[in-house]
Amino acid sequence: MDSSFNSSTTKPLYRGTQIVWYVLGILEILLTFRFALKLLGANSYAGFTSFIYGVTHIFVSLFISVFRVTYAEGSIFEWTTILAMLVYWIIAIGIIKLFLMGKTVSTPEAAIKMSNQEK
Repeated sequence: MDSSFNSSTTKPLYRGTQIVWYVLGILEILLTFRFALKLLGANSYAGFTSFIYGVTHIFVSLFISVFRVTYAEGSIFEWTTILAMLVYWIIAIGIIKLFLMGKTVSTPEAAIKMSNQEK
């Protein structure tokens, strides 16, 4: 077995990536609820709907003016929510890649990876 799997940094890095995926999962679920509620024309004064809109507003507010909202017979297709979901997914991938850069690698493993990058 490769010594990099038994490194003291492996477990914390693994936990870190798990936390990032967990947080992203929760955020994506909340944003999916927001998107579905808007699309289905949910009553914004209902408790659950109001809660979802309130919690997710901070995450979509950065993207509000990027696209126009599409309205169709009481439904709202909120492009900004889709964009937010994509951007947060890309950010999570970037954070995980940064975590994995801190993983201990053996000299032979590093040489192979460097060789593969040159191709």
